[in-house]
Amino acid sequence: EIMHRPDILRKNLSSGSLGFTHIAFSLGSKEKVDLLTEELHDDGYEVVGYPRNTGDGYYESVIKDPEGNTIELTV
Repeated sequence: EIMHRPDILRKNLSSGSLGFTHIAFSLGSKEKVDLLTEELHDDGYEVVGYPRNTGDGYYESVIKDPEGNTIELTV
């Protein structure tokens, strides 16, 4: 998912840097999102958002990789 946001100015960034916010993987089903989220949790990855339906209509979970990058798992 690549988005261009000209409305975001450097001074308004909460992370303090420009670049990507997260990387998303479409897994094809809610069951696969649930399963991979649980497997990653069991392997020690930090789950920062357990599987859920989001306000914009997606079913997703959010994981932090060992380097702190945000990984989004979605249908």
